[in-house]
Amino acid sequence: MKNFLIDTLTVFNRDWIVLKRRLTKFILSRMVAPILYLVAFGWGLGRSIDFAGGSYIDFLVPGILALNSMNIAFNSITPVHAERIYHRSLEEYILAPIVPESFVAGKILAAILRSMISSAIILILAWIFGARIDLTPIFLIALILNSIIFAGIGFLAAMKIDTYEEMAQVNTYILLPMSFLCGTFFRTSTLPDFVRFAIELLPLTHTSYLLRDPNSISLAILILYSIAILILSFRAFRKLTD
Repeated sequence: MKNFLIDTLTVFNRDWIVLKRRLTKFILSRMVAPILYLVAFGWGLGRSIDFAGGSYIDFLVPGILALNSMNIAFNSITPVHAERIYHRSLEEYILAPIVPESFVAGKILAAILRSMISSAIILILAWIFGARIDLTPIFLIALILNSIIFAGIGFLAAMKIDTYEEMAQVNTYILLPMSFLCGTFFRTSTLPDFVRFAIELLPLTHTSYLLRDPNSISLAILILYSIAILILSFRAFRKLTD
Protein backbone atom coordinates (compact mmCIF):
# COMPACT_ATOMS: atom_id res chain seq x y z
CA MET A 1 0.00 0.00 0.00
CA LYS A 2 2.87 2.36 0.87
CA ASN A 3 4.53 1.71 -2.50
CA PHE A 4 1.23 2.26 -4.26
CA LEU A 5 0.76 5.69 -2.64
CA ILE A 6 4.36 6.78 -3.28
CA ASP A 7 4.22 5.65 -6.92
CA THR A 8 0.84 7.31 -7.42
CA LEU A 9 2.18 10.63 -6.13
CA THR A 10 5.24 10.26 -8.37
CA VAL A 11 3.08 9.88 -11.47
CA PHE A 12 0.80 12.70 -10.29
CA ASN A 13 3.78 14.99 -9.62
CA ARG A 14 5.00 14.60 -13.18
CA ASP A 15 1.62 15.81 -14.49
CA TRP A 16 1.50 18.60 -11.90
CA ILE A 17 4.90 19.93 -13.04
CA VAL A 18 3.63 20.06 -16.64
CA LEU A 19 0.36 21.74 -15.59
CA LYS A 20 2.15 24.27 -13.36
CA ARG A 21 4.24 25.46 -16.29
CA ARG A 22 1.10 25.98 -18.38
CA LEU A 23 -1.25 27.05 -15.58
CA THR A 24 -1.94 30.58 -16.86
CA LYS A 25 -2.83 29.32 -20.34
CA PHE A 26 -4.91 26.52 -18.80
CA ILE A 27 -6.92 28.96 -16.65
CA LEU A 28 -7.53 31.40 -19.50
CA SER A 29 -8.61 28.65 -21.89
CA ARG A 30 -10.99 27.23 -19.29
CA MET A 31 -12.78 30.58 -19.00
CA VAL A 32 -13.93 30.80 -22.61
CA ALA A 33 -16.64 28.12 -22.79
CA PRO A 34 -18.23 28.91 -19.36
CA ILE A 35 -18.49 32.62 -20.24
CA LEU A 36 -20.19 31.74 -23.53
CA TYR A 37 -22.63 29.38 -21.77
CA LEU A 38 -23.41 31.94 -19.07
CA VAL A 39 -23.94 34.77 -21.54
CA ALA A 40 -25.87 32.79 -24.16
CA PHE A 41 -27.96 30.57 -21.89
CA GLY A 42 -27.87 32.42 -18.58
CA TRP A 43 -28.33 36.02 -19.69
CA GLY A 44 -29.67 35.53 -23.21
CA LEU A 45 -32.02 32.55 -23.19
CA GLY A 46 -32.35 32.41 -19.40
CA ARG A 47 -34.06 35.79 -19.08
CA SER A 48 -36.88 34.62 -21.34
CA ILE A 49 -37.50 31.45 -19.33
CA ASP A 50 -39.95 31.42 -16.45
CA PHE A 51 -38.18 28.87 -14.29
CA ALA A 52 -40.07 27.57 -11.26
CA GLY A 53 -38.10 27.51 -8.02
CA GLY A 54 -35.50 30.12 -8.99
CA SER A 55 -33.68 31.70 -11.90
CA TYR A 56 -32.55 29.66 -14.86
CA ILE A 57 -28.91 30.63 -14.30
CA ASP A 58 -29.06 28.99 -10.84
CA PHE A 59 -30.24 25.81 -12.56
CA LEU A 60 -27.74 26.16 -15.39
CA VAL A 61 -24.49 26.51 -13.41
CA PRO A 62 -24.56 22.99 -11.84
CA GLY A 63 -25.19 21.58 -15.31
CA ILE A 64 -22.22 23.49 -16.71
CA LEU A 65 -20.08 22.20 -13.83
CA ALA A 66 -21.12 18.61 -14.51
CA LEU A 67 -20.49 19.01 -18.23
CA ASN A 68 -17.17 20.76 -17.70
CA SER A 69 -15.80 18.23 -15.20
CA MET A 70 -16.74 15.43 -17.61
CA ASN A 71 -14.90 17.01 -20.55
CA ILE A 72 -11.85 18.15 -18.59
CA ALA A 73 -11.39 14.79 -16.87
CA PHE A 74 -11.75 12.83 -20.11
CA ASN A 75 -9.51 15.10 -22.16
CA SER A 76 -6.85 15.16 -19.43
CA ILE A 77 -6.35 11.42 -19.98
CA THR A 78 -6.37 11.33 -23.78
CA PRO A 79 -2.59 12.08 -24.04
CA VAL A 80 -2.09 8.58 -22.64
CA HIS A 81 -3.47 7.31 -25.96
CA ALA A 82 -0.81 9.23 -27.89
CA GLU A 83 1.85 7.98 -25.48
CA ARG A 84 0.76 4.39 -26.13
CA ILE A 85 0.19 4.48 -29.90
CA TYR A 86 2.32 7.27 -31.38
CA HIS A 87 5.08 8.34 -29.00
CA ARG A 88 5.68 4.88 -27.55
CA SER A 89 6.63 6.56 -24.28
CA LEU A 90 4.21 4.52 -22.20
CA GLU A 91 6.82 1.76 -22.15
CA GLU A 92 8.85 3.93 -19.77
CA TYR A 93 6.13 3.54 -17.14
CA ILE A 94 5.66 -0.14 -17.93
CA LEU A 95 9.37 -0.83 -17.42
CA ALA A 96 9.67 1.44 -14.37
CA PRO A 97 9.70 -0.25 -10.95
CA ILE A 98 6.27 1.05 -9.94
CA VAL A 99 3.00 -0.62 -9.05
CA PRO A 100 1.03 -0.72 -12.35
CA GLU A 101 -2.18 0.46 -10.71
CA SER A 102 -0.37 3.53 -9.38
CA PHE A 103 0.10 4.81 -12.94
CA VAL A 104 -3.67 4.74 -13.46
CA ALA A 105 -4.34 6.32 -10.07
CA GLY A 106 -1.75 9.08 -10.64
CA LYS A 107 -3.17 9.98 -14.04
CA ILE A 108 -6.73 10.05 -12.71
CA LEU A 109 -5.65 12.13 -9.72
CA ALA A 110 -4.07 14.66 -12.09
CA ALA A 111 -7.29 14.73 -14.12
CA ILE A 112 -9.27 15.42 -10.93
CA LEU A 113 -6.96 18.34 -10.14
CA ARG A 114 -7.50 19.86 -13.58
CA SER A 115 -11.25 19.35 -13.23
CA MET A 116 -11.33 21.01 -9.80
CA ILE A 117 -9.32 24.03 -10.98
CA SER A 118 -11.67 24.44 -13.94
CA SER A 119 -14.72 24.03 -11.68
CA ALA A 120 -13.40 26.74 -9.34
CA ILE A 121 -13.07 29.08 -12.32
CA ILE A 122 -16.70 28.41 -13.29
CA LEU A 123 -17.92 29.03 -9.75
CA ILE A 124 -16.11 32.40 -9.66
CA LEU A 125 -17.59 33.35 -13.04
CA ALA A 126 -21.04 32.18 -11.94
CA TRP A 127 -20.81 34.38 -8.84
CA ILE A 128 -19.89 37.35 -11.05
CA PHE A 129 -22.91 36.60 -13.23
CA GLY A 130 -25.15 36.58 -10.16
CA ALA A 131 -25.80 32.87 -9.75
CA ARG A 132 -26.54 31.52 -6.28
CA ILE A 133 -24.92 28.14 -5.66
CA ASP A 134 -25.11 26.24 -2.38
CA LEU A 135 -21.64 24.75 -1.91
CA THR A 136 -21.71 21.67 0.31
CA PRO A 137 -19.41 18.66 0.88
CA ILE A 138 -21.74 16.58 -1.32
CA PHE A 139 -21.34 19.17 -4.08
CA LEU A 140 -17.57 18.69 -4.03
CA ILE A 141 -17.87 14.90 -3.77
CA ALA A 142 -20.16 14.83 -6.81
CA LEU A 143 -17.59 16.74 -8.90
CA ILE A 144 -14.77 14.44 -7.77
CA LEU A 145 -16.76 11.28 -8.50
CA ASN A 146 -17.76 12.62 -11.91
CA SER A 147 -14.10 13.37 -12.65
CA ILE A 148 -13.05 9.87 -11.61
CA ILE A 149 -15.70 8.27 -13.82
CA PHE A 150 -14.86 10.16 -16.99
CA ALA A 151 -11.10 10.13 -16.43
CA GLY A 152 -11.48 6.35 -16.10
CA ILE A 153 -13.52 6.19 -19.29
CA GLY A 154 -10.80 8.21 -21.00
CA PHE A 155 -8.14 5.83 -19.70
CA LEU A 156 -10.08 2.77 -20.89
CA ALA A 157 -10.47 4.35 -24.31
CA ALA A 158 -6.74 5.12 -24.40
CA MET A 159 -5.98 1.47 -23.62
CA LYS A 160 -8.45 -0.08 -26.07
CA ILE A 161 -8.53 2.23 -29.09
CA ASP A 162 -5.75 2.09 -31.68
CA THR A 163 -6.28 5.17 -33.86
CA TYR A 164 -6.69 8.89 -33.27
CA GLU A 165 -9.85 8.94 -35.38
CA GLU A 166 -11.53 6.30 -33.23
CA MET A 167 -10.50 8.18 -30.09
CA ALA A 168 -12.24 11.29 -31.41
CA GLN A 169 -15.38 9.24 -31.98
CA VAL A 170 -15.68 8.66 -28.24
CA ASN A 171 -16.42 12.37 -27.94
CA THR A 172 -18.93 12.19 -30.77
CA TYR A 173 -20.85 9.11 -29.72
CA ILE A 174 -20.53 9.16 -25.92
CA LEU A 175 -19.66 12.57 -24.49
CA LEU A 176 -21.57 14.80 -26.92
CA PRO A 177 -25.00 13.12 -26.44
CA MET A 178 -24.56 13.17 -22.66
CA SER A 179 -23.60 16.84 -22.82
CA PHE A 180 -27.05 17.81 -24.06
CA LEU A 181 -29.35 15.08 -22.73
CA CYS A 182 -28.23 14.41 -19.14
CA GLY A 183 -30.04 17.26 -17.45
CA THR A 184 -27.34 19.84 -18.02
CA PHE A 185 -29.54 22.46 -19.72
CA PHE A 186 -33.08 21.28 -18.91
CA ARG A 187 -34.95 19.03 -16.52
CA THR A 188 -35.05 15.39 -17.64
CA SER A 189 -38.64 15.19 -16.44
CA THR A 190 -39.66 16.93 -19.67
CA LEU A 191 -38.45 13.97 -21.75
CA PRO A 192 -40.64 10.99 -22.78
CA ASP A 193 -40.56 8.16 -20.25
CA PHE A 194 -38.56 5.71 -22.39
CA VAL A 195 -35.93 8.37 -23.16
CA ARG A 196 -35.73 9.45 -19.53
CA PHE A 197 -35.22 5.85 -18.42
CA ALA A 198 -32.21 5.51 -20.73
CA ILE A 199 -30.83 8.92 -19.71
CA GLU A 200 -31.07 8.06 -16.01
CA LEU A 201 -28.75 5.10 -16.53
CA LEU A 202 -25.92 7.51 -17.39
CA PRO A 203 -23.53 8.93 -14.77
CA LEU A 204 -23.64 12.54 -15.93
CA THR A 205 -27.38 12.65 -15.24
CA HIS A 206 -26.83 11.75 -11.61
CA THR A 207 -23.99 14.25 -11.30
CA SER A 208 -26.38 16.95 -12.49
CA TYR A 209 -29.01 15.72 -10.02
CA LEU A 210 -26.55 15.62 -7.14
CA LEU A 211 -25.15 19.09 -7.79
CA ARG A 212 -28.65 20.57 -7.71
CA ASP A 213 -30.38 18.48 -5.07
CA PRO A 214 -28.31 16.05 -2.95
CA ASN A 215 -29.85 12.60 -2.76
CA SER A 216 -28.56 9.20 -1.66
CA ILE A 217 -29.62 7.34 -4.84
CA SER A 218 -27.55 9.50 -7.21
CA LEU A 219 -24.62 9.45 -4.79
CA ALA A 220 -24.70 5.63 -4.59
CA ILE A 221 -24.89 5.32 -8.38
CA LEU A 222 -21.87 7.59 -8.88
CA ILE A 223 -19.89 5.67 -6.26
CA LEU A 224 -20.70 2.36 -7.98
CA TYR A 225 -19.74 3.80 -11.37
CA SER A 226 -16.45 5.09 -9.92
CA ILE A 227 -15.52 1.75 -8.38
CA ALA A 228 -16.38 -0.18 -11.55
CA ILE A 229 -14.47 2.22 -13.80
CA LEU A 230 -11.39 2.14 -11.56
CA ILE A 231 -11.35 -1.67 -11.47
CA LEU A 232 -11.67 -1.86 -15.26
CA SER A 233 -8.92 0.76 -15.72
CA PHE A 234 -6.56 -1.08 -13.35
CA ARG A 235 -7.18 -4.33 -15.20
CA ALA A 236 -6.66 -2.72 -18.60
CA PHE A 237 -3.26 -1.30 -17.70
CA ARG A 238 -2.22 -4.43 -15.81
CA LYS A 239 -3.04 -6.45 -18.96
CA LEU A 240 -0.83 -4.11 -20.99
CA THR A 241 2.10 -4.69 -18.63
CA ASP A 242 1.76 -8.51 -18.54
